[in-house]
Amino acid sequence: MRVIIIGSGFAGLKLARSLVNKKDIEVLIIDKNNYHQFQPLFYQVATAGLDASNISFPLRKIFQKARNVRFRLTSLLEIKQAENKIVTDIGEFEYDVLVLATGATTNFFGNEKLEKTALPMKSTLEALQLRNHVIKNFEDALLVTDKQEREQYMTFVIVGGGPTGVELSGAIAEMRKYILPKDYPELDFSEMKIILVEGSPKTLAVMSEQSSEQSQKYLTALGVTVKTNTVVKDYDGTTAILSNGETIKTKTLLWAAGVKGNVPAGIDASLIVRGNRIKVDRHNKVEGTENIYAVGDIAYMETPKYPHGHPQLANVAINQGKNLAGNLIHQVNGNKHLQQEFEYHDKGTMATVGRNLAVVDIPKPKLHFGGWFAWMIWMSLHLMLILGVKNRMQIFINWLYKYFTYDQNLRLLIRTTLRDEDRIK
Repeated sequence: MRVIIIGSGFAGLKLARSLVNKKDIEVLIIDKNNYHQFQPLFYQVATAGLDASNISFPLRKIFQKARNVRFRLTSLLEIKQAENKIVTDIGEFEYDVLVLATGATTNFFGNEKLEKTALPMKSTLEALQLRNHVIKNFEDALLVTDKQEREQYMTFVIVGGGPTGVELSGAIAEMRKYILPKDYPELDFSEMKIILVEGSPKTLAVMSEQSSEQSQKYLTALGVTVKTNTVVKDYDGTTAILSNGETIKTKTLLWAAGVKGNVPAGIDASLIVRGNRIKVDRHNKVEGTENIYAVGDIAYMETPKYPHGHPQLANVAINQGKNLAGNLIHQVNGNKHLQQEFEYHDKGTMATVGRNLAVVDIPKPKLHFGGWFAWMIWMSLHLMLILGVKNRMQIFINWLYKYFTYDQNLRLLIRTTLRDEDRIK
């Protein structure tokens, strides 16, 4: 069985690792990056808490001992279902089974202007670009004498009160409190504003009422202004216009307000539902196909427990990849009757706001934790999920160093292009 996996996020990677050295199965991973990226910690790269290499792991290193797994660095252009082929920018590949694990990207809800001016954070590259932008803002603020203009560089608007928006707001607030005044003593950080804008009535709306209330309380204590029941209607690069008519002058609008699936060409449009997700059955098979599957954020599966589809969480993606791997092994061994339908068992959700501040919800038994204990649970789980002992050690050391010194050492402004005077003649 020749299995092609498109994407190496949580779902695609778990599927591939579960098929390593399995008899009569050949795996080809296709991705536009040659590394797996740990998305839950993008915000720490963006705020200089971690280096990009700490949360990224080379795919070829992961599969060095896998005799049946290969990797190609390319992008999927089209699926030719009738021919069991995919088209990429390096050629065509045939498959017996195709698995779409393409994940999700930032959703600007059709607002092209926001797409051009707002800063997303759905990849390692975008997190690094955001870090550069934040640091450059303060460097530029030093050169501005007009107070109102300077405040634009020191005002940060974060759109979206989900886990990403909450974590990003808290991390920037901690930079303002502990780090930036030491780096830029010429600036008055009482002028710095951090504004979180959320369209629903509360932050962390997908979590419990306790977590929502607690997260907002934590953010307020850190000096973040939280505006609920409010959406950003427009942003031109200097002025954000809110739904309540308010305008905010800012050079930085960070977009964490939603995601949409990366659906490749060749998928029947009738199978694409809200959020740009692909309809699949209980075995993650794309409806109306015989050998195409979708797992992770891209998959929309209705079950009695989740009639509107599963939440787009890492744990869902990991378990879908694991379940599909077992089903493919049964299929290649002639044991189709042993294949299992996917059922997600929610083990809980969590989010961190800042130092000693986090919230954790566990459904069974129904428990809620907040504060330092929840923060320790959050850190422990994320360390366990990171690939590689070296990466875990580096992250742990970074966190330990930051905890005791109230500092970070990764505030590097790295240009992506060389100036003429920097070029080697």
